[in-house]
Amino acid sequence: MADMPTPCLAAEEFQRRLLNWFDQYGRHDLPWQTPRSAYRVWVSEIMLQQTQVATVIPYFERFMARFPTLEALANAPQDDVLHLWTGLGYYARARNLHKAAQVALEDHDGELPTTSVEALMALPGIGRSTAGAIIAQSSDKQSSDKQRSDKQIPGQQAAILDGNVKRSMTRLHAVSGWPGKPAVERSLWALAEYYTPDTRLADYTQAIMDFGATLCKRSKPHCLICPFNDVCRAYAQGEPQRFPESKPKKTLPTRETIMLMLRDRQGRVWLERRPPSGLWGGLWSLPQFERHGDLNDWLADHVVAPERHAPLVSFTHTFSHFRLSITPQPVNCDRLNGVREDGVWYDVNDPPTLGLAAPVKSLLSQLATFTLDPAPGPSR
Repeated sequence: MADMPTPCLAAEEFQRRLLNWFDQYGRHDLPWQTPRSAYRVWVSEIMLQQTQVATVIPYFERFMARFPTLEALANAPQDDVLHLWTGLGYYARARNLHKAAQVALEDHDGELPTTSVEALMALPGIGRSTAGAIIAQSSDKQSSDKQRSDKQIPGQQAAILDGNVKRSMTRLHAVSGWPGKPAVERSLWALAEYYTPDTRLADYTQAIMDFGATLCKRSKPHCLICPFNDVCRAYAQGEPQRFPESKPKKTLPTRETIMLMLRDRQGRVWLERRPPSGLWGGLWSLPQFERHGDLNDWLADHVVAPERHAPLVSFTHTFSHFRLSITPQPVNCDRLNGVREDGVWYDVNDPPTLGLAAPVKSLLSQLATFTLDPAPGPSR
């Protein structure tokens, strides 16, 4: 642990203070805590990446109702998984969750390999911190219930370092530098491992996450009631919100796309499945074109009796690494001809179970209430 900053407390004292705070103020009624299993913890941890607890809870409950076991998830069509993920974003999480369940079913008898962090990290989409959280919260059955809080039930020692823990550790120890830098991250991992106990590990893991999420918050941390305010170095400096340092800013480039809103005489909308990897991988989307010339060529080749309407107002969808300017282009038609893409006619009033890209879901929901009058077809 050569990279470790000087701890603010002895590990045992840090654990004692944190668990005392957790027993009184921590979150004990999250849906993945009861019943607790490696599978439920895993799904919750993947959903919680880049997403707040309040947002995750209804998604988690719907997901568990549809996929109560790892085997049910592994055997489900990917469309069903992506459909339930629609709105959470970062869809690679859902694809990897599905792939990992299939690997676990095939190679580990339908169980997550919780014997080691390395075994879990071999599964798609599971990193070091997520693996630690799964092991910690599934191997240690210790409850924080007052009647059991003195019992010391050992579990595997596995540290975590999610965003909440990074923020707490950088403030407590006034660690300079952006936590995403390898040298800074190594220091934070060293601290996380130093403080992690081998008893009440499930409670400790939930406690250190709760501490960052509810007390040592990104903005307006509650320093006056913090159990560590007498040893917190950032607080002693009078500027806890300076830590952690932000990622160096980089201007996001803007890309442009035209989304074809193609409707047939029944009012259905044509959707195409995106490639398995890349932007919105595996999801269903409106056909996209970089240039109007490409759109015109496609319409000429594949659309029978197209009737083009004025483009709708452009809007921007922001990703982590770029902005996408989207211009919806409504077109009505009789039918398609010679389309080779994997596509489907989507009934906005009786929608099938498909995973939809977020902007597409928004546009389709508007179509359910706002209808472009289709061009009149032949009388019947």
